[in-house]
Amino acid sequence: MGRNIETIQFNALKEVASHFRKVLTGDHTPEKEFILFFAHNGTGKTRLSMEFKDFNKPEGDFDTLYFNAFTEDLFVWNNDLENGVTRMLQLNKDSKLFIGLQDLEMETRIGKLFQNYVDINFFIDYENYTVTFSRNVVIDGNTETVENIKISRGEENLFIWCFFIAICEIAIDQVNSDDDTGAYNWVKYIYIDDPISSLDENKAIAVACDLANLIQEIKNEGSKIKTVVSSHHSLFFNVMFNELKNKAKHKAYYLHSKNNETYTLQDTGDVPFFHHIAIISQLKQVVDSGDIYTHHFNTLRSILEKTASFFGYDKIDKCIQGLDDEVLFERALNLFSHGKYSIYDPKEMGADNKDLFKKIFDGFLAKYEFYLPEIFNKQQEAV
Repeated sequence: MGRNIETIQFNALKEVASHFRKVLTGDHTPEKEFILFFAHNGTGKTRLSMEFKDFNKPEGDFDTLYFNAFTEDLFVWNNDLENGVTRMLQLNKDSKLFIGLQDLEMETRIGKLFQNYVDINFFIDYENYTVTFSRNVVIDGNTETVENIKISRGEENLFIWCFFIAICEIAIDQVNSDDDTGAYNWVKYIYIDDPISSLDENKAIAVACDLANLIQEIKNEGSKIKTVVSSHHSLFFNVMFNELKNKAKHKAYYLHSKNNETYTLQDTGDVPFFHHIAIISQLKQVVDSGDIYTHHFNTLRSILEKTASFFGYDKIDKCIQGLDDEVLFERALNLFSHGKYSIYDPKEMGADNKDLFKKIFDGFLAKYEFYLPEIFNKQQEAV
């Protein structure tokens, strides 16, 4: 497998946004239909989505339909605190996302998506920009409808997600038809930042598959719309990658930030990027720097547990079996990976324990020979 993998360093998120636009438009590179990238929480994914969205804002050129934490904030609960009876989700009518909803058959479009995840009914009041929910329940053998319920956080996230995807479908239809009067005919890009929150793994897979189908629909219809998707969720990322890797021209990346001062983008190549490989790479950086804290034993133990699970081992000690001082290593892992060593109360290790950590980590890497991304030791300046 070739390892001549592209790695680029940027000094600001706006530069990353510019790079993404160039990749999607074929500026000095083969044109791509979508970008998928993995980044840990705190890297700046949401800020990057806003930089991408606002890239042409000074010229008044809005071209990006986006989903991120700010999109979710456009939906706010009115819990009827006075009476506790009529609970509703209030839409921010000033948002461009909700332009012309009355004419777009949103209940039908959202409903066909939402019913794939949950058994909840909803009604949109277009005049007041509110959504109410109801659920059918069986009481004493009779089916009754409970009105004005407040749905769970996970159900709310799914509803907002389905609402957004329904609007994406409308945008695709309008752009493809060259409808100059359409509410979403301005859309050139769809940018989706971390659609996964408060979801179990089954629903995460379902959301990834539905999104992959949407991107495939964009390609099949010959649409001009390009897509960017980011995630911190390794399962979601891998499902998306595998669903689309042979179906659309794409780029898959890993985005890393060093102290929010520089940003490094690495092409993941022709295989999906695995979360534990990213963590191992970060631990290697920690070991190389010498800034090893006690809580890093928690991280190392987590990696050993995932490796043991992959190989079918019943205990993590099998991962260090055969190494010199394996008994000492096992004791150290059990002692220092205790929950009291929290990332929120970091304590730097003493020299002896740092040396012990390095020996365990280096022995583990030597035994399993993971291929680590070049992102931490081979960086190219962005052009």
